[in-house]
Amino acid sequence: MEPVTHLLTGACLGRSGFNRITAYATLTMVLAAEAPDIDMLWGLRGPVAEFQHHRGITHTFLGAPFMALLVTGAVWLWHRWRVRRVDKQAPDNAVRQPGRGQHAPPVHWGWIWFLALIADFSHLLLDWTNNYGLRPLFPINPHWYAGNIFFIFEPVLFGALFLALLMPAILGLADREIGVRRPLFRGRGWAIFALSLGVVLGCWRWAEHDRALALLAQQNYRNGPVVRMTVSPYPGDVFQWFGIVETKDFYQTAILNTRADSFTSQAPDDLYYKQPQTPAVLAAQRSWLGRAFLDWSKYPYVTQARAFDTLQNGAHCTQVRFEDLRFAYNVLFLRGRRNNPLGGAVTIAPNGEVDEMRMNGQLQK
Repeated sequence: MEPVTHLLTGACLGRSGFNRITAYATLTMVLAAEAPDIDMLWGLRGPVAEFQHHRGITHTFLGAPFMALLVTGAVWLWHRWRVRRVDKQAPDNAVRQPGRGQHAPPVHWGWIWFLALIADFSHLLLDWTNNYGLRPLFPINPHWYAGNIFFIFEPVLFGALFLALLMPAILGLADREIGVRRPLFRGRGWAIFALSLGVVLGCWRWAEHDRALALLAQQNYRNGPVVRMTVSPYPGDVFQWFGIVETKDFYQTAILNTRADSFTSQAPDDLYYKQPQTPAVLAAQRSWLGRAFLDWSKYPYVTQARAFDTLQNGAHCTQVRFEDLRFAYNVLFLRGRRNNPLGGAVTIAPNGEVDEMRMNGQLQK
């Protein structure tokens, strides 16, 4: 999921009751809910490096305890700074809420680590729900798993989590106007409701996902046997799905609606014929980008573009493009039919060597 949903999930987890166990519970869970995406720092080494390592070891069951420990260390540093600079009179195991005359629960570092672990697992769960997937058993098992039930941005879930954090603040303003003393813990019911709504929505989407797969399996694909199929979600609509079917010779895409039991697909726009394995394509697949892409992609569509960049000796370079058809549909800011958001390109020189690699249009130096 996108980062803000992860942060909101961590905040609602903290407010659901964990903040009554130990100080810094909500802060810990907010940080830990987004911590696995620290692997985006691989982008400093280039787009291909970022693509290869994204949702790698930081998004695994093996890495989760260490990510929780990292967050615990960050919270401990904050705690030490606050004790020394903000409230030097307070004992080390308690933090005063300035100006309130109330005290938060004492700091329990074992609980801090455990809550960070829970929030880290929430990140893995949410990332599993979309069609990008993750490798939770890496490096023991490098297989990618994807639930395909939530789009990377789900407005219903986002709105519920956001309102769960906003409404207690709004109601607190009303309490202040009539002189009601503001409680130390607020919004528990709202947080539990939002998280429960997310679970219910996920179960509903799971059921509609299976109905969409059944609808996809009922169609005839030029009388050819189906190798495999999948469906990808649309944001905000549990009934609309984007389907992909692979046969021996081609891929076919379609738009499905489980409410109307409709199947919409038009040739030739929704047909993607598999391309021959030319020397340039084979060389591109052996490249750094090609290996990383084919390791991740479930429905790769590899095409050889026309030759270009005539050299002084009259020879031509060849560009090979990589796309994943799971993202070849238009929705919100995504224009996958014209510009696949997770596409790559490898330029092969006349001697068969890799000349350059680009991921999402960015050059890997």
